[in-house]
Amino acid sequence: MEIKRLYFNKLWKEISEPQISILLGARQVGKSTLMRQLEAKAQKDGHKTAFYDLEQPSDLNRLAGDELNVIKELTSGANVVFIDEFHYLKNASKIFKSVYDSRKKVKIFASGSSSLQIHKHLKESLAGRYLKTMIHPLLVEEWQKVPGFEDKNYLQWGGLPGLIQRSAGTERLALLENILGTYITKDIKGLIQEENIRSFNALLYHLAQCQGSVAVASNLARDTGLSESTVARHLEIIAQTYVLHVLPSYSRNLANELKKSRKYYLFDLGIRNMLLKDVRPIDQREDKGIILETAVFLHLQSQLKPNMELRFWRTKKGDEVDFILLKNRVPVPIEVKFKVTGSDVPRGVIQFLKRYPNAPFGVVFNMNVRSQVEVEGRPVYFKLWTEAAQLKYLQDVW
Repeated sequence: MEIKRLYFNKLWKEISEPQISILLGARQVGKSTLMRQLEAKAQKDGHKTAFYDLEQPSDLNRLAGDELNVIKELTSGANVVFIDEFHYLKNASKIFKSVYDSRKKVKIFASGSSSLQIHKHLKESLAGRYLKTMIHPLLVEEWQKVPGFEDKNYLQWGGLPGLIQRSAGTERLALLENILGTYITKDIKGLIQEENIRSFNALLYHLAQCQGSVAVASNLARDTGLSESTVARHLEIIAQTYVLHVLPSYSRNLANELKKSRKYYLFDLGIRNMLLKDVRPIDQREDKGIILETAVFLHLQSQLKPNMELRFWRTKKGDEVDFILLKNRVPVPIEVKFKVTGSDVPRGVIQFLKRYPNAPFGVVFNMNVRSQVEVEGRPVYFKLWTEAAQLKYLQDVW
């Protein structure tokens, strides 16, 4: 079945905007499918379209000439142009800028999954000339529309669209293995030296194994046997290929709070589980707590607006909160517990509310309890973990 993504309506509205619409995200999150769906809708509405998949040699060759010829190719026929994996296009940002500045009535949608230069080009050459959309794996509202795919399946297999539509476990395993292999052989092999591939894989495995743990670069270097400079370089590559989310710590310059530590989360639970070679159902897992924490994180991360940030909080005394969600710099402590007893508020949330009187409330996401209690004169909401996909329910109190 075709999955209707939550991004579709937003992107379709952009068809009448002159800016270049950029879709960014890791491999297999559904960027190409989204653009094919947009193309079908555009054709149905009478637009003339062109689609270039730059991982296909024939399409790449059509856009391999000098800049003037490429611009002519993009503007001489269709009025809606789709370019998949645009980071393979030489001088892409200059070409997009020329198309935009020419005022020709050509709308460009372009997707990218791997380039350390994408962000630099977008900021320098296309400032004010592009609309960016980050594409994430499927979220609760999307996968719940897929017959036979349940919440527990997401915690086991992740949310990559192509995988969700496969029912057999062997098919899902093969697809996850293929995605990982493609990431290493295509995206990474061109960015680091051949002799460093093994060390890169070692770091990737370590990040999966220690996902959600507090870490600093020196500790990662020690644990993997790599130099700090190599770890920093590898982390940058993983993050800028949209495979890794980096979560900084929250601090108001209080002496006993950690400032330089980070937490790391891979972009999809299925990829993380495949790296660990462990795809057992969550009720059989020893790491079920971090699996649930990751699921909540990925849903919170996908909903961040320009005036929002996500952090974690930990003190030198050991008080900690999984996530601090900031909106207009106002913090909300969010803790994730696999199961809770009654409505017992975690110690970290209590300590945070005591220390930060401007925090309006707290949230505890879990598997089994929905309720509300009061701590330090403020509400703490117990919510099911799937409700992390619906931040709008907090707007009335935030």
